[in-house]
Amino acid sequence: MNYRKPWQNLRFRLVAWYSLLAGLSMLVSDGYIYLEFRQTLLGQVDRSLEVSAIQARKNLDDEVDTLEFDPRKDTPVLASLLNDAGVEIYLFSKNGSVKQHFGDSLLLSVPPELAPGFQTLAVQGGRWRTYTKEVVAADGQRSGWLMVAQSLQSADATLHALFKRNLLKLPVLLGMVGMGGLFLANRALKPVGEITRMTEKVRISGDLTQRIRYHGTTDDELARLATLFDEMLDSLEATFEHERRFTADASHELRTPLTALKGRLQVTLSQSRVAETYVETLQAIEQEVDRLIRLSNDLLLLSRLDQNHDKGGFELIDLKDLLAATAAQIQPLADLRRIQLITDLAPDLQIQGSPDHLIRLFLNLLDNAVKHTPASGAVTVTAVAQRGSVQVSVSDTGPGISAEHLPHLFQRFYRVEKSRSRAMGGTGLGLAIAQEIVHRYHGTIAAQSQPGEGTTLRVSFPR
Repeated sequence: MNYRKPWQNLRFRLVAWYSLLAGLSMLVSDGYIYLEFRQTLLGQVDRSLEVSAIQARKNLDDEVDTLEFDPRKDTPVLASLLNDAGVEIYLFSKNGSVKQHFGDSLLLSVPPELAPGFQTLAVQGGRWRTYTKEVVAADGQRSGWLMVAQSLQSADATLHALFKRNLLKLPVLLGMVGMGGLFLANRALKPVGEITRMTEKVRISGDLTQRIRYHGTTDDELARLATLFDEMLDSLEATFEHERRFTADASHELRTPLTALKGRLQVTLSQSRVAETYVETLQAIEQEVDRLIRLSNDLLLLSRLDQNHDKGGFELIDLKDLLAATAAQIQPLADLRRIQLITDLAPDLQIQGSPDHLIRLFLNLLDNAVKHTPASGAVTVTAVAQRGSVQVSVSDTGPGISAEHLPHLFQRFYRVEKSRSRAMGGTGLGLAIAQEIVHRYHGTIAAQSQPGEGTTLRVSFPR
């Protein structure tokens, strides 16, 4: 047994791709949410620092030249509140040395590079967000720097918790997505599985009567695939049944003359005969051999038409000239049987085709009509050009055909009167060959007949 690796299984690949795309979508979505939340937290910290810096600037002593907070105001209380909130305030001189600070959590050992705006400092105790602002004296000159700092420990803890939560939920959601994807894949690929099992069953048993008969809730692509597979099996079964009947009929048609030949030879050789008897036997054998040759030629032509091997050279043909020439070939047989052959052919009946095929087609139709028309009867050939097509009719005044035989008239080896047709030298393939030739030219052929009113065969070719 041929074991396939998991990744060679279509169901596995569908679930894997579905889970991968779902995972990437969740990563992108969670990453976007994480970054937006991080930006929001930092924005809140920055706004808090700006407010604290404005409040601290108001507490600077503007009446002295020394850069310091005014001790007469509520600076100590404010400093205590800011320290409890995790906010620290630093006053730097113009050269960057620390003049005064409130808070003992950050404890900057080395002053940072002073520049107006926001910065993020990473120190041993964690990350801090700072806001630095110039301090301008009353004379308009810069007297130092004011820096307000706030610990990012709370924000980092919140972001870490959010990241951890997203990371933990990812395998859970991927598991749910995988289970859902597996359920959907199993449901979607059910017709494919049934087609695979049915194909294997047909391959092993050779039973073409097996069908899927899939009845889905929706008319999707896979449901149509199952329906088309059943229709393909119908077509294959019909084709094989057709070939089986054709093989059986061909075997029967070949066995009949061979049996007759064998019987005549055995009778003739059973005892000594006069020369006239041998001549008569050889003449009868010659007739049977001729019939076998005609049958073999017809079978070969049908086989080539079925396999589309007998392509022939297509050229522009005037059906009026071709039908006139074909009628001239059949005229001696009509005269021998005292049958009137009438032609009514319109001009300009040009189509693309092979002369050999078309001559064989109309010879078969005319020969069949003449052979089934009694003496003093008539066979009429008409051809007219209609809109987009050429119509050819071959009518006779024979005994006609009953309605139950008409649907089978173009089947191979089908004879309305089996013994009479075989006695006339027919192989039972003439109309079948005619139909195959017409179909090669995308045309149509149909028979119309009633008992006692003759038969008409109509052929239509697209122009």
